[in-house]
Amino acid sequence: MKFSESWLRTFVDPACSGDELSHLLTMAGLEVEEEASVAPAFDKVVVAELLEVGKHPDADRLRVCRVDVGSGAALQIVCGAPNAAAGIKVPCALPGAELPGGFQIKQAKVRGVESSGMLCSAKELGIADDATGLLLLVADAPVGEDIRRHLDLDDRLLTLKLTPNRADCLSLEGVAREVAALTGTPARLTEVGAVDATIADSRAIVLDAPQACPRYCGRVIAGVDAGAATPPWISRRLERSGIRPISALVDITNYVMLELGQPLHAFDNTRLHGDIRVRMARPGEKITLLNEQTLELQEDVLLIADERRPLAMGGIMGGEESGIGLTTTEVFLESAFFAPAAIAGRARRYGFVSDASHRFERGVDFGGTLRALERATRLVIDICGGQPGPISEAVAKLPERREVRLRPARVAKVLGVALSSERIGDLLTRLGLPPVKDQDDFVVTPPSYRFDIEIEEDLIEEVARLHGYENIPSPAPVGLMSMLPQTEQSRSRARVRQVLADGGYQEVVNFAFVEEDWERDFADNSALIRLANPIASQLSVMRSTLIGGLIANVTTNLKRRQSRARFFETGRCFFRDPQGVPVAGFRQPWKLTALAYGTAFPEQWGWTARKVDFFDVKGDLERLLAPRKASFERAAHPALHPGRSARVLLNGQTVGFLGELHPQWQQKYELPLAPVLFELDLDAVVIAGLPRYSEVSRQPPVIRDLAIVVDQGLELQRLIDAMTTNRPEIVREISLFDVYVGRGVEPGKKSLAFRIVMQDTQKTLQEVEVDAAMQQMVAYLQETFAAQLRV
Repeated sequence: MKFSESWLRTFVDPACSGDELSHLLTMAGLEVEEEASVAPAFDKVVVAELLEVGKHPDADRLRVCRVDVGSGAALQIVCGAPNAAAGIKVPCALPGAELPGGFQIKQAKVRGVESSGMLCSAKELGIADDATGLLLLVADAPVGEDIRRHLDLDDRLLTLKLTPNRADCLSLEGVAREVAALTGTPARLTEVGAVDATIADSRAIVLDAPQACPRYCGRVIAGVDAGAATPPWISRRLERSGIRPISALVDITNYVMLELGQPLHAFDNTRLHGDIRVRMARPGEKITLLNEQTLELQEDVLLIADERRPLAMGGIMGGEESGIGLTTTEVFLESAFFAPAAIAGRARRYGFVSDASHRFERGVDFGGTLRALERATRLVIDICGGQPGPISEAVAKLPERREVRLRPARVAKVLGVALSSERIGDLLTRLGLPPVKDQDDFVVTPPSYRFDIEIEEDLIEEVARLHGYENIPSPAPVGLMSMLPQTEQSRSRARVRQVLADGGYQEVVNFAFVEEDWERDFADNSALIRLANPIASQLSVMRSTLIGGLIANVTTNLKRRQSRARFFETGRCFFRDPQGVPVAGFRQPWKLTALAYGTAFPEQWGWTARKVDFFDVKGDLERLLAPRKASFERAAHPALHPGRSARVLLNGQTVGFLGELHPQWQQKYELPLAPVLFELDLDAVVIAGLPRYSEVSRQPPVIRDLAIVVDQGLELQRLIDAMTTNRPEIVREISLFDVYVGRGVEPGKKSLAFRIVMQDTQKTLQEVEVDAAMQQMVAYLQETFAAQLRV
């Protein structure tokens, strides 16, 4: 809704500035989306009258004019405008004036003739694009008056961004009612009196679609002068509202629409035949609209028709065949109420929107139909002349305005602020919603122009708007709060996810309900938790592992030609448990699962492409758990390869599994390569442990290699754990760097080579100390594991 501030102030003129008015409207829910000046800044431009116009002695296209600017002495001004003529009144920029664009007017000679100013076009003043001639002013314009004052060029244009429920503010009167309620300033609404008929001409109206059009009014006005000029005050207000003036009759209907909110339409009465019928379109029926668009109408489109043909799309746009023109002498003026449901979406269906449809589909005041018709009739007679006939009206069942009850206690509960009953009653009355008291409650019957008020919460919103949202306090919440305990040894789940993301894994979020096959294949779960009402037939059970979702993610990526994938997910899993917490009968622990598929590294020139393996993912797992050190034991898992899977232990407690997907499931789920994955208890992962100080030695280390032969069935993890636990004090690091089976090693045996790093923090180690430590380790291995020293 776009309009000029000065027009609004003719209805209500509060004692506040334009900026304050814009802020007030915005805070009340009528957002002022844009503010603009009518004209750019300029000065020293006045109303001038051309007294004489003569030819320039040295230029055929120039005129020498004697101009009265109200200063007492006429000025001589050279002008090239083709419409310069004696007796007209135009804007004149005096010497010293500065026009838009920084153009300064000076005393000058034009082709040898003195010129003391400049006669201006609308474009030169920055108020229009017309530069074909001088801007003609009305004949009674006061000579010498400042042009900004005369044309009200200090006016501002406001554009409201209205929500769809506030159709009552698609008019100046509607906005004026809001401003009056917000400021307490009385509104001066348009006085509309009945126009008596002076002729008997009329047309009967038949409502064939009463639900779509419950009310239709019209009257004949004969003897009109369609070529009459539109008054400047109407043209100016239309232009400042974004509507281009066309002709007096059309401009009047548009003006009343902006003023009162009621769209009107004028038909050429001489082109109509018989009664006016309001009906739905017939199959295959066509109409050519005023925008020259020919449409084949569907059966749910409302039509205004006569006895022969369609005349207009009801509530949307008139037809070309019945439209008025400059030769029109009789009009049939229409004012109707169309049900919003019958208009909504119809214009957009055919690729356009009209001002009328924009209003009707949101709701027009069905109580103001006759008032708008009387207002338009008076303007037509005053501007175009003519003799009005009696009003023809057809009325069916109009919308009911049901009472709405408002409880002050409910207002306080919803808004969080207690308002007195007197305050609530005053606010409703100022809004034009006078309440009736029923004990402690208020009962309001919404007026016909407020389609948005239907329930109690609508009235509470009105009270809040008028009271002022900014006046509703925002107290801090009050409650007993305590700091949640958080041990220094734990880290957040967000940090855990970040570590995996830093390692190249992407987080996914899958459904907690999964396919039955996933539970049987990846968890060997027979105690399924079934859903009573699954969202899809295949997603019928709750998951006890996250593996199935990640396998499905890999499958989806392969279908999209993504051959390398790394995913992780954190989420609850669900198990039956009689002692379950917080839900009896169920246990819901958090799990963390990560999966790597495809090559170990993205394709690049610096690395030879190879498939990701168990040890790549094991390294990612160890980095995730650092600084805690995990140990690994060979173990079976229903989802993992029997010979390439391990149990993950922390401090001797099992916290998860690691391994390659079982070949059976790789084949079933059509995976060209076997993904490697791990699944851990998230509660164990978030415990990071406290850092411990360890002195960094400045002494040189001593490095020795130790190769032993042990039984092939001896697990390496067990051996390293034992060596680490029973190592001499100077041994800092034990790492395996070679495993050998073959020639030189007895069958059933394997050779393991370890790198032993020894260092003291206080002194350089002597050869004797180093040899003694190595002998101690060899003796322990021989005694505990029957190891033999390999030479």
